[in-house]
Amino acid sequence: MSDISLATIVFIALLLLAVFTVAQGVRTVPQGEVWSVERFGAFTRLLQPGLNLIVPYVDRIGRRLNVQEVVLDIPEQAVITRDNATVATDGIVYYRVMDPAKAAYAVQDMSLALTSLAMTNIRSVVGELDLDATLSGRDRINTTLLTVLDGATEPWGVKVSRVEIRKIEPPENLIRAMNLQMTAERERRAAVARAEGEKQALVLQAEGRRDAAMRDAEARERLAQAEANATRMVAEAAAGSGGDALRYFIAEKYVKAFEALAANPSSRLVVVPMESSALAGGVTQALELLRFPTGGGAPGTSPPPATTGGNPWNRG
Repeated sequence: MSDISLATIVFIALLLLAVFTVAQGVRTVPQGEVWSVERFGAFTRLLQPGLNLIVPYVDRIGRRLNVQEVVLDIPEQAVITRDNATVATDGIVYYRVMDPAKAAYAVQDMSLALTSLAMTNIRSVVGELDLDATLSGRDRINTTLLTVLDGATEPWGVKVSRVEIRKIEPPENLIRAMNLQMTAERERRAAVARAEGEKQALVLQAEGRRDAAMRDAEARERLAQAEANATRMVAEAAAGSGGDALRYFIAEKYVKAFEALAANPSSRLVVVPMESSALAGGVTQALELLRFPTGGGAPGTSPPPATTGGNPWNRG
């Protein structure tokens, strides 16, 4: 009975040992991870996601690496720019393990090494720039950091895909000075714009006056030209057979002007000029021209005597 009990115990122990051995030799790697296998402390191979077998008691799991893209937070630090301005900066780094064997054994602590490298290069890049260039040159800083970090982490089997500076914050006193400078600059621009507007208005007004003067001069020139043409036409008519008509025209204008002067209701006294005899003579000649347009007076009659002085309206 004791022999059966001992055999049973041995069988159970062997069964448990077999189960344990199988469990030690079977490994299930989750998706997004790669495990390294070490045999007697030396790296031998990598286990991909899924079911994998190893030699129990000889092989063991070394490093468990995440091959997905990882976001690493860069802590905030104070950085001095080239013009001795202190700014607080932080950022984030996106990286991915491309060679798990190098990432497992080429560097001891991947996150710590990459964080320290990023902080050092942020100080180096920002220290080469002025404050204004630092505040406005985030893309330039990101590109420079990406190039430097990607080249530095290549021996580690890591690919840095993106670097972003999240915050560049100057101290409070510098922010107040920048606000004052921005306000002064905006006021200067407003004053310049206002002065430019006033200057443009004056220029437009001067151009308007110039155009008006030019058009007025052109109108006067045309009027003078018309008057010259009319005078030339009258002179040509007078030089020909139109002398009688010209005398009639002048007499008619003279009579109308005198009528307008006499018909003025505000004038109680009409002063007749000394040349009134000439007016009467002109009127008489005009009547004769209307009566006998061919000239020479009525048949059998002689032309009216010309008056040389005195009152033409009182004939003797």
